[in-house]
Amino acid sequence: MSTVPPHAIERLYQQRLKQSTRPYQARGYQIIRCPHCHLAQKFCQCHLKQSVVSNCAFCLIMYDFEVLKPSNSAGLIADIIPDTYGFIWSRMQTSTELLTLLANPEYQPIVIFPTQNALESQPLATAHDLQPTGKKPLFILLDGTWREAHKMYRKSPWLHHFPLLSFNLDKAPSDYSLRKGSLGFQLATAEVAALALAAAGEQANADVLLSWFEVFCEASLMATSKDSDFVRRPLVQLQKAYMDALEQAAGVTLSEPVADL
Repeated sequence: MSTVPPHAIERLYQQRLKQSTRPYQARGYQIIRCPHCHLAQKFCQCHLKQSVVSNCAFCLIMYDFEVLKPSNSAGLIADIIPDTYGFIWSRMQTSTELLTLLANPEYQPIVIFPTQNALESQPLATAHDLQPTGKKPLFILLDGTWREAHKMYRKSPWLHHFPLLSFNLDKAPSDYSLRKGSLGFQLATAEVAALALAAAGEQANADVLLSWFEVFCEASLMATSKDSDFVRRPLVQLQKAYMDALEQAAGVTLSEPVADL
């Protein structure tokens, strides 16, 4: 279990939990989970959690129950990138705190959403937007199912004037997945964030986040009898790859990972 202060997504989880009138029973709800990483306590990976130095920020706008799902990967972004914010989306009343964040002159907001499903009038992100002088790129991610993300985009006109960033891929960045999309392969939120980091010139940090995502996925699968349609790797091997990525990003040598089993 973690001893570090809760980050934005953990605080959002606790906030949403308090609003619930009954327990949220996601698949695997009977598993005793770590309250921080939401993995089964036996496979908790909080002891490996480390953030990196980044010139990027992330704003996670989450559909109602998404933050309560143990398979949600938004928290992995906040684990790695310190400047991460989280909000529950509302069609009726947009958070004042969210609108203030988007208007902050220290940031350049960039909406990540498929171009083919966006408004034609929305400007596309340029290289200057991704690496703005004197500002941090603030990547806005709509976190939910594809249908929910599409609804959030359509019903949020305050997003439509920001630069738009989209990724056209033949395959997902990682072989790992905890959910099956309805439209061919669909990326986890953490995978999209890793692509955004790479686009902003932070490939080393992208590698850290992607390897952390794979550690999370394998630890999650180990706690279930769920079959996978991809080749899995030993958790210790994935932990080592994650620590190597952290070394590469930080330029220091870290101690060897130990599987907390």
